[in-house]
Amino acid sequence: MDSPFRHELEVAIRAVQAATRISRHVLIESNKGEIQKADLTPVTVADYAIQAVLSHTLHNAFPEDGLVGEESAGELVTNQALVQHMWHVIQQVQKQCAATPSEETYPPSPESLPELISLCETTQPSGCDSSPSRVWVFDPIDGTRTFLKGEQYAINVALLIGGRQILSVVACPLLDGNTPTNTTVDNSTLDPRGADGGCILFAVKGHGAFVRPIFGADAEARKLDRHADGVTVEGLKSVTCWKGLDSGVEGVHQEITESLGVDFPGCDLLGWVPRWAVLALGLANMTVWVYKKRERHGKIWDHAGAMLLFEEVGGMITDVDGRDIDLTQGRKFSANFGFVAAPRSVHHVVLKTVRDTLRAQGKGDLLR
Repeated sequence: MDSPFRHELEVAIRAVQAATRISRHVLIESNKGEIQKADLTPVTVADYAIQAVLSHTLHNAFPEDGLVGEESAGELVTNQALVQHMWHVIQQVQKQCAATPSEETYPPSPESLPELISLCETTQPSGCDSSPSRVWVFDPIDGTRTFLKGEQYAINVALLIGGRQILSVVACPLLDGNTPTNTTVDNSTLDPRGADGGCILFAVKGHGAFVRPIFGADAEARKLDRHADGVTVEGLKSVTCWKGLDSGVEGVHQEITESLGVDFPGCDLLGWVPRWAVLALGLANMTVWVYKKRERHGKIWDHAGAMLLFEEVGGMITDVDGRDIDLTQGRKFSANFGFVAAPRSVHHVVLKTVRDTLRAQGKGDLLR
């Protein structure tokens, strides 16, 4: 891709390749270093080790840029066993790929790991008054619950400038980037090529979205068709999170989808980043999410950059109120409620169906 952000793209791809190696190494370990966070969601040694590697790589390459990551260093202060486990994993992965420029990609010592995680805690996403104009946002593993079961997960890296998505790099280590578009995938759908499989999706705003194999110096990238352009309602295909529904309003998502004449659930994936990847690849072209409460908001690392992939193939994304997603509000999308993503040509139809369905089911109090 010929763009002004070629260097940023090269660094980010190198970073997610290293992250993929770590995730695959931990995936086959019996001890994944799993602990439970305050919000009752799981986190593993892979989440922490990957965030440290992403932080180290991006900070080395772009020292003036801000960093925002999902994990915090609080647990590492009191859990030295976890720090040593992180360091062991990083060292093992380094030994397996001696040709990699490890001084640029991998942290220098176990003592550096908590600091690298902390670098991602103080910066606010770009657009906030106190933040740098350029901010990298990343989710080391999106879909930790499915990762723990050896199912679909993703690694998300995004560059925001002035609160706008400029660059996206997403690794889906278990998803075949050449999956036929008439295929329905779910959490347990795995690339049959195993360690030789998986894909990286990437985009720079205004330059299209691409997919390539995760590894290979000569790996060829394929530009994704703008498959969402000109789609009619009859051509809609859904992706949602049906089996793992917990934060969404029960019943509403199925009713909305079936009201549009679309098969439900369609593709069914826990992680938001895998859902955005599926939308980019054309396995789906529509997703809706309505939270149970107005106080619930999306988190920036689950969406920033990954949304750009769908926009670059003709998708349009707003919240349930029809507002653009505001990435300048901090670590949560506090100015937005839920998500409505669909081809630009029929987004207004999908949005109206969402709002009409909520009113019909007595959930009008969720609307503004």
